[in-house]
Amino acid sequence: MADQEQVEAAPRTPDDALGYEHARDALLEVVRQLENGGTSLEESLALWERGEQLAKVCQRWLDGARARLDAALAAEEGGPAPE
Repeated sequence: MADQEQVEAAPRTPDDALGYEHARDALLEVVRQLENGGTSLEESLALWERGEQLAKVCQRWLDGARARLDAALAAEEGGPAPE
């Protein structure tokens, strides 16, 4: 439960409204641009920072999905939900 509280306490960004698939697709585009090269150092750094933000959004979605699965499995087994 402490992990959930930390997520809820984290500052919200406009990216938090993104769905998993949209954030993942945007992250893939950032990676593609970085791999293609041809950008200035400043542009590359901005892309990297954007990629880090998007990766965090994706990780939050995956963490939430894992928590839901764990809770469903625990309920199915009749045990207490994991914290």
